[in-house]
Amino acid sequence: MKIGFGFDVHPTERGRRMVLGGVDIPCEVGLAGHSDADVVAHATMDAVLGALALGDIGHHFPDSDPRYRGADSILLLRQVRSKMEAAGYEIGNLDLMVLAEVPRLAPYKQQMRANLAQALGCTVEQVSVKATTMEGLGFIGQREGVAAQAVVLLQPKRGV
Repeated sequence: MKIGFGFDVHPTERGRRMVLGGVDIPCEVGLAGHSDADVVAHATMDAVLGALALGDIGHHFPDSDPRYRGADSILLLRQVRSKMEAAGYEIGNLDLMVLAEVPRLAPYKQQMRANLAQALGCTVEQVSVKATTMEGLGFIGQREGVAAQAVVLLQPKRGV
């Protein structure tokens, strides 16, 4: 088995979409970034790539490459899944923590879980999405950004 950790953070920006775990969430601010800035998908990709010792998302999907401008991060996560499967692994479980003051995520967590599970080829029961605020502290607490942390357990594919 292999364990990976991922982290991502993006600043908030007016006029941008707030996309988390592949869910377009109504919010007065969105996340700035080269792609759709989905910190949940990005942290997940980094966790899987890290478990496989394949570097990070910046290596595979550099922000200097115009192909990834505005990219749908769930589609990029599917590409990471292909690398995972090619290496002979599948998801054991994924545990995510989103750190954000806005938006409130309770109404969206189940859809985020479903989107991530589908992109990773696993069941919803293998994906956990939690959220917490920063109680007004730091740049996240001041609504200047959103972050996500992910831990993933990869196991050899059954039947391999």
